[in-house]
Amino acid sequence: MQYVAMPTFDIRRNLATEQYLMNNDKLTLPLMLFYIEEPCVIVGRNQNTLEEVNQKYCREKEVTVTRRLSGGGAMYQDLGNLCFSFIVDADSRQFGDFKTMVAPIVDALHKMGVTGAEVTGRNDIVVDGKKFSGNAMYTRGGKTFSHGTLMLDVDTDEVTKTLNVPLDKIKSKGIKSVRSRVTNLRPYLSPEFKNITTEEFRDLLIKNVLGVNDISQIGQYEYKLTDDDEGQIAKIEEELYSNWDWVYGQSPEFTVKKRQHFTNGTIDARILVEKGKIKNITFFGDFFGTNVVSELGKVLAGCMFEKDEIEKALKDIDLNQYFQGIPRQSVIELLTV
Repeated sequence: MQYVAMPTFDIRRNLATEQYLMNNDKLTLPLMLFYIEEPCVIVGRNQNTLEEVNQKYCREKEVTVTRRLSGGGAMYQDLGNLCFSFIVDADSRQFGDFKTMVAPIVDALHKMGVTGAEVTGRNDIVVDGKKFSGNAMYTRGGKTFSHGTLMLDVDTDEVTKTLNVPLDKIKSKGIKSVRSRVTNLRPYLSPEFKNITTEEFRDLLIKNVLGVNDISQIGQYEYKLTDDDEGQIAKIEEELYSNWDWVYGQSPEFTVKKRQHFTNGTIDARILVEKGKIKNITFFGDFFGTNVVSELGKVLAGCMFEKDEIEKALKDIDLNQYFQGIPRQSVIELLTV
């Protein structure tokens, strides 16, 4: 078995690398991948990104948001998390058989002191009833990859902040994430591993999965990406994982109700969003204005449902003519996520 330790901390490049290696025939299967990310949120293929992610918080904290090919729920990751992936022939594994796919990882964790680690439910690995790993699968072209997370020392406060969507009311056909009690692995590791870094954690797992006695021996199994590989991976990243249409435009149609009371009246906005863009918006409320508020709906139709784009669409509009006495920025904040 060969392995690849991805050299970047960018989730978009790492997901593109995983996809490239899955579709490339130059490597012998099974193949094992490991990658580490700077703060990011990854939503499942069938999810509504805007419904799952706190856009305002992620924008302010520069948390990367992207969408993966596989299904499942949204996940927050940072440098305290290690991702792993196994790419195998589709005929060699039954799709959805996570227990078999992740068995090498679970066995390695047992050797590192996490003796209570076990696969449970549909796709989780837990210890003491608390989740530290979520997994998902994707099959194409006769190959299957199963990838998952390993929370070594993740900032769990950020999980709540990035995935807590502060919309007043949203109705969508997107697959919803199921929140579980989570834990980090560090407290469960044997004493000699308590203070390891995420990179050292990765190398120990590789050593155990490959069955070698010393970390220095794992290099012979490593595949290093070539310049040609990197060029092909960059194209995939641009086409998908860094592409707004993939991350947001693939979201199912959904409706949002945004309502807020101001000193000079209440605004109740009902917004229909399709493929990440405003399809229709209707305003209700007891506000005053000299202009017909339905005109704003025409201005915003087709606009991306995100703050910068809505501000750009309204930059030449005197909102006081529609919502008299209500601050312009307050109206824009109400209409954005």
